Amino acid sequence: MSERGTRHAGSGAATAEPGARPARPASVRRADEGGAFGRNVHDFLANKLGTEIVGGVYAPGSLLPNEIELRDRFGVSRTALREAYRVLTAKGLIASRPKVGTRVRPKADWNMLDPDVLAWHLQVAPTDEFVADLFLLRQMVEPPAAAMAAKSRHAETLARIANAYADMERFKDGSGDLIGADLRFHQSILEATGNYFIGALGGLIHASLIGIFHLGWEGAAVMQDHRLLQHWAVFEAIHDGKPEAAHARMTELLRDSIDDVRQTMRRGPAKPPPAVPRQLKKG
Repeated sequence: MSERGTRHAGSGAATAEPGARPARPASVRRADEGGAFGRNVHDFLANKLGTEIVGGVYAPGSLLPNEIELRDRFGVSRTALREAYRVLTAKGLIASRPKVGTRVRPKADWNMLDPDVLAWHLQVAPTDEFVADLFLLRQMVEPPAAAMAAKSRHAETLARIANAYADMERFKDGSGDLIGADLRFHQSILEATGNYFIGALGGLIHASLIGIFHLGWEGAAVMQDHRLLQHWAVFEAIHDGKPEAAHARMTELLRDSIDDVRQTMRRGPAKPPPAVPRQLKKG
């Protein structure tokens, strides 16, 4: 009787069909075959390629390596790579054409308000000009938003801002989710405008706060008392219904914040930053 498809006695291993491809050992499984990394492989690929594009490894107008090269490099399936391409295409970074390949689009086409694209810039190319442009947009949006919040003075809005500030004060020594509290403070003010488009810019603030953490984690992991007092001054003006004061206090806060970042960039980190806290990671 043929032993094809049977097991060797006591071996516990199946006899392979003649000419059949042997099973891949578990230790060398493809990146997209199960496991925590495997479940998010296209996110990993999009992040890796996006970072390299923003960092200039693949310049605007250039072609990415062909599909086979990238699949071999990362050990992933065609499906995973194409899913990553869809993510990068949606962010305006690449465009694919049949028989031509996948080309990096001009910077003018990139979705700079996308939190991931912002984070990639702050991670690999945090030039003074880029940071200045980022804060300029914040200065155009957040002071008027603070003034609008002071005019409306909704009880729920005031409570959210107050709670966020209380957490910032509680975590100012870095003992808790300080950056999360800082984000909620600014996000609550944006949402107080009642304008969903302005509220959606919270992703921009999120990216900039995480970027500041990466640029100079020793300064971002704690909050100096004078910076905390500036946040309180913004809240106090909103609470007291003083739009002009709220606008002015937010303007001062952002102006001094960008100065902090510039000083950190010129000084450079005193030592390598630790892993990003769990609360800062997406997903």
